[in-house]
Amino acid sequence: MQSTQTTSRAKLNTLRAVAIVGLLAGLAGCGTTPKDDPSSQASLDKLYAEAKEDLSVGSFEPAIKKLERIEGRAAGTLLAQQAMLELAWAQFRSGEKAPALATLDRFIKLHPSSAGFDYALYLKGLVNFNEDTGFFGRWAGQDISERDQQASREALNAFRDLVDRFPSSRYADDARLRIDFITNMLARHEVHVSRYYYERGAYLAAINRAQTALTEYQYAPAAEEALFLMAQSYRALNMPELQADTEKVLRKNFPRSSYLENEAAQRKPWWKLW
Repeated sequence: MQSTQTTSRAKLNTLRAVAIVGLLAGLAGCGTTPKDDPSSQASLDKLYAEAKEDLSVGSFEPAIKKLERIEGRAAGTLLAQQAMLELAWAQFRSGEKAPALATLDRFIKLHPSSAGFDYALYLKGLVNFNEDTGFFGRWAGQDISERDQQASREALNAFRDLVDRFPSSRYADDARLRIDFITNMLARHEVHVSRYYYERGAYLAAINRAQTALTEYQYAPAAEEALFLMAQSYRALNMPELQADTEKVLRKNFPRSSYLENEAAQRKPWWKLW
């Protein structure tokens, strides 16, 4: 009888021991899962804090890698949205224009109702804007209106979209200033091309580009030279009526234009001094 009791007690102790081991294993598993799970909120918050620290000291490459991991692991969350915007900024600051624009386009497509949508539009405009005012253009002393203007048009569209859709956005005032700058620059570009054609005797082409400047950017200062080039081109083509009409518009809108003075001087006989 005593032997039976001893055996039962031994079995009970063994079962208790197994249960305790199992419980401890379960508790250990519960304690380590959040820490080891890369998709847990704690892990994502820690990774995001590290990425922000990298950004603050200009370590963009490490920040980019961390933010890419956050976007993948936290898909569908506000943190993922924030990570995408931070990622686009980091790519932009590290000189990766194409990836930055791709990230922003993805954000704009996936999150049209996001609270950060206005910033995405602003940053998209900024990426393209800085592309046309880059280091090499300034270093070479090149007039940026003389370069290809596709990036400028993309920037203009993004800034206009921002101002139209979010007129009270904290980024709207700066966007408006950039819109004015880009508009003037694009107008100068059209006039530059018009002048190029005029100087080479391609008068119809010169007229067409001047008309583009006047139609699309009619309030830009470059409109003055656009009208002058049109008048001169009509004169070269022996089209006096169109020349006179264009000069009339030039006088009305720019009564003190230096182009009118130069034109008057050119028409004086060589012997007339006043």
